Amino acid sequence: MSLMDTIGVGTLLLLLITSIFIYMTWNKMYKKRNLPPGPTPLPLIGNFLNIKMGELAGSLMKLRDQYGPVYTLFFCMRPVVFICGYQAVKEALVDHAEIFGIRGRVPSIDKFTQGYGIGFANGERWKQMRQFSFKTLREFGLGKKSTELKIQEEAQNLVNEIKTINGLPIDPSKLIMGAVSRVFCFIIFGNQFEYEDEKLTNIFSFAKEIARLMGTPWAQLEDTLPEVMKYILGPHKKIIDVSEELVECIKKRVEINQATLDPNCPRDYIDCFLIKMEQEKHNPNTEFTMRNLLISVHNLVLGATDSVGITLRHAFLILLTYPDVQAKLHEEIDQVIGRNRLPLLSDRSQMPYTEAVINEVQRFADISPLNGTHSVTKDVQFRGYTIPKGTDVYPLLCTVHRDPSQFSTPYQFNPKHFLDENGKFKKNDAMMAFSAGKRRCPGEGLALIELFLFFTIILQNFTLTSEKKFTEDEIAPKFTGFVNHPICFQLSFIPR
Repeated sequence: MSLMDTIGVGTLLLLLITSIFIYMTWNKMYKKRNLPPGPTPLPLIGNFLNIKMGELAGSLMKLRDQYGPVYTLFFCMRPVVFICGYQAVKEALVDHAEIFGIRGRVPSIDKFTQGYGIGFANGERWKQMRQFSFKTLREFGLGKKSTELKIQEEAQNLVNEIKTINGLPIDPSKLIMGAVSRVFCFIIFGNQFEYEDEKLTNIFSFAKEIARLMGTPWAQLEDTLPEVMKYILGPHKKIIDVSEELVECIKKRVEINQATLDPNCPRDYIDCFLIKMEQEKHNPNTEFTMRNLLISVHNLVLGATDSVGITLRHAFLILLTYPDVQAKLHEEIDQVIGRNRLPLLSDRSQMPYTEAVINEVQRFADISPLNGTHSVTKDVQFRGYTIPKGTDVYPLLCTVHRDPSQFSTPYQFNPKHFLDENGKFKKNDAMMAFSAGKRRCPGEGLALIELFLFFTIILQNFTLTSEKKFTEDEIAPKFTGFVNHPICFQLSFIPR
């Protein structure tokens, strides 16, 4: 045997012995710490090789099939627990809301937010920001008739713009994004600006770019291998820079509000926050600071950017594929609303089929399949395993929305999931498009109003058609990352 052969055999034996040692060590560690099961991690990179970048959510769903509803992956040397299925996720987020209710680490954005704002904060700061945001968004979103009128106005403007296209095939993305964004601007920034204002346009351009960057495989790598990716250049490094530009635009909008503020007549979210800042200016421990205002608006803009728009685009693509569903929607709209007045939010309770379709679109499209990262406040025994204090937890909403114990045809679009035997709307707690528990999305109420009014007003006026026939595979969500976008498509809006 030559020297090279001897070295080769020696290297293989060393690798084999090392692998066996690592396997035995990790197995002992799992048993000692009683962590949920999972694939054996490698030194330094953890379970990086068990996740396919660009197919993150899909990879995690496959691991559930192998390891069960609660399993562990290592992001570098740090354990992260994944919780799957309705019962397990409900047990964590709802039944043990206090323990699982804090935000976990998101390395791709944490360096920028630094614990400020609402989306990525914890503790007393988060409680105050969340309570304020829920109250304010509810007052402006649900409690004011002017908001419903504003959504109707923007939906009608969208209808008028679509009519000028004369039924030609178009990609609806930009039109929908513009209309939905204007409603959000009304709530957050008020009505004292022109919608074509360059600074305002920049706010949504920057927000859309941040959302795009956070959805790239580069950002997924940073969130799974943070200790490695901080030394590597790539698009993920731009997230902080673009976020700074977004906050600078928001700051200029805040300055406009400050110059025209009437404490007795708040116009929007920013006015309400500024008034609260003034009320608490002598409180040295106040959380109502300019930094929290800027980061809270940053978080809200990120959450709102295209979320309603993405859902509507999924809905239109689905209706192109299932014309019988569209026909039933037209029939219900004609019976309850007719053609001579705008839909009202109060019509919702009389339109069970429309409500069921909207809920099923949200379930099926699954636009936020991974949910936000959670963390546990103390060592907790969960389903026979130990989750140590401070461990990051991902409740996988995609596994809730595709749980066969809750939905009869989990991988198919089926409005009957939300209808009882009498055709009445049937609420299902396993529909968690806005998450559940203490971290439930504060903008849920406003988003649902927008979805209903935009959806019904467009269908009241148009039949959606396409020369292309879409398959079930084409309309199904792709589970590539943190957000499920529909495929690019064109459709024709034919006046009814």
